[in-house]
Amino acid sequence: MSLDFRNLNTLWASILVETLSRLGLTHTVISPGSRSTPLTLAFATHPSIEAIPVLDERSAAFFALGIAKRTHLPVALVCTSGTAGANFYPAVIEAKESRIPLLILTADRPVELRHCHSGQTIDQTRLYGHYPNWQTEIATPEINLLPYLRQTIVHSWERCLGATPGPVHLNIPFRDPLFPLANAEILALEKGFDTQGFFSLPKASSFASGESLLPDFSYSQGIIIAGVNSTASPENYSQAIAHLAKTLGFPVLAEALSPVRNYAEINPNLVSTYDLILRQPHIRDNLTPEVIIQIGELPTSKELRNWLSELSCPRFIVDPSWENLDPLHGKTVHLRGKIEDLAKNAYNKIDNLGSYLKYWLELDKKTQQRINTNLSNLIELREAKIPWLLSQYLPQQTPIFLSNSMPVRDAEFFWMPNNLRIMPYFNRGANGIDGTLSTALGIAHRNQPTILLTGDLALLHDTNGFLIKPKLQGSLTIILINNNGGGIFETLPISQFDPPFEEFFATPQNIDFSKLCQTYNVQYYCIKNWTELTKHIQILPPGGIQVLEILTDRKKDALWLQENLAKFADFT
Repeated sequence: MSLDFRNLNTLWASILVETLSRLGLTHTVISPGSRSTPLTLAFATHPSIEAIPVLDERSAAFFALGIAKRTHLPVALVCTSGTAGANFYPAVIEAKESRIPLLILTADRPVELRHCHSGQTIDQTRLYGHYPNWQTEIATPEINLLPYLRQTIVHSWERCLGATPGPVHLNIPFRDPLFPLANAEILALEKGFDTQGFFSLPKASSFASGESLLPDFSYSQGIIIAGVNSTASPENYSQAIAHLAKTLGFPVLAEALSPVRNYAEINPNLVSTYDLILRQPHIRDNLTPEVIIQIGELPTSKELRNWLSELSCPRFIVDPSWENLDPLHGKTVHLRGKIEDLAKNAYNKIDNLGSYLKYWLELDKKTQQRINTNLSNLIELREAKIPWLLSQYLPQQTPIFLSNSMPVRDAEFFWMPNNLRIMPYFNRGANGIDGTLSTALGIAHRNQPTILLTGDLALLHDTNGFLIKPKLQGSLTIILINNNGGGIFETLPISQFDPPFEEFFATPQNIDFSKLCQTYNVQYYCIKNWTELTKHIQILPPGGIQVLEILTDRKKDALWLQENLAKFADFT
C-alpha cells in the first residue's frame, strides 16, 4: 500500500491501517458516518483488507464478532462519533466473556469540541467500562507523533491477542478537514518518507518455559538495560541477566532501582555510569548499538531515554506483564515473559570481549574512578554523596526505600556497584511523593533493619505515617535530606523565574524536624559530617524509628550537579 499524503488526517489514518495490515488484519466492518471519514477511506482503499459496510452498528459488531470467532484474529470495527459506538456495547461484552479479539475504533471530535454542545458528541472515553482488555484515546494527529501511532497500534493488536484474547477500544479524534483535501505541506513529506524503515519491526519469538525459540540477538554491538524492577528473587534475577550478558557479550546498563548493581561480582559486564557517559556527544556517537534488550521498565535516566529515542535499532522489552513499557514509541517488540526463562535458552557463550563491550567497560571504570576521587574529597554536605556512601557502608542485604524526586536520581548517578546484596524499593508506578513514609514502614515491618532515603517535602507529605510507630515490628532509619524545599525543581528551567519559583515550586516549609520527631517520640540526630553518617549507617538499630537529618543547600546542590555531571565522563 502507498500511504496517503494528501493531508494530515489521511496520512494518520493510512499509517494506522497499514500497521494493522502488516500485523495480520484481514477484515474490517464499517458503519457509515462523517467523523470516521479518514478511517473509512483508508480501510476501503487498502488492497489487503476486506472492508465490509454494515448500516446498523449493533449488527455490524456482532457480524465482526462472528468473523473473529472463525478466524481467531482481531477484526476492526469502525464507527463515527456520538451514540454510534454505544451500539457496539453488547458485542463488546460478548467478546470479553467469550474471549474473542475485537479492535473497536470509534472516531471522535477533538477535545476542544467536547462539552460545549457540539453536535453528535458524547463522552466516549472508557465507553465500555471494564470490558476491554485495554483501552485508550489516540492523540489528535500530529506529524511528530507518527511513531507513537505505529507503536500504540502494535500494542493494541497484542492486547487483542494476549494470553486471554478480547476486545480493545481505541477512541480516535480527528479535526477538520475530514475529507481528503490536499495539503501541500503534507504532500511534500512523501518524497523523503522511508516507508520500509518506518514499518520494519524486529521479529519476536516465544521463550516461555519449555520452549526454545529465541529472538535473533546475533549482533556484535548490543546492550542490555536492567531497568526498574522489584523482583522477589533479586539474586536469581541478577544471575539471569549476567548469564545473558556473558552469552551475548553485551554490556549491562543497570538502573540503581534494580538489584543488579548490588550483585556486582556476578556480572563482569556491569555499567553503572551510563547517564554520565551519555552526556558526552563525541562518545555517545561511538556507542550506537545494533540491538537493545530492555528488562523491565526504562531506567530513571533522562540522558539514557534521550539517547534511545535517537536510535533506530530494534529494541526487545522483556517483561511478564501485558503493559506497554515503551514511552519512547520506538521499534519495539515486547517479549512477554521473565528474564530467567529467556536466559535459560541463551547459549553459545562468547569468551572474548568484543571491542564494543570493552569500550563501555573502560569508560565506566574511568568514570567511576573520577566519581570516587571527587566524592572522597568532598567535605561539604552535598546530597550527591549520600547514595555513594550508602552503596558502600550499609550492612549486607539492607532493604532501602528510595523516595521520588532527587533521591532516586542521585542514586541513579552515584550508587556504586557493590556486593552487599542490598534490596532497593520504590514507588515508581506513578512517581509521586505521597505515602513515602508509610510505604517504607510497611517494608520495615517484620523485616530486617530498613533505610528510607527521602527529602524533606516527601517526608512532610506523609507525617501521619509516624502514627504507625506503635505497631511497627522492626526498625526504620530515615536519612532525611533537608534542603528546605523541592530540590528537583532547582534543576528545571522554572528555577530561573522567581517569582513565582520559590513560593510556588520550591515551597520551603521551614520545619524544625527535631521538634517534629519529639512530637512522635522518634529518635533524632542531626548529622554534622560524613564521619557521623557513616557511623550511623554501618550499624542499624534493631527496632523503632530514627531520623538522621542532613542539612543541605538545594541551590548549591543543583549547581554542584550542573558543574560536575558533565565532567565525570569527559575524557577529551
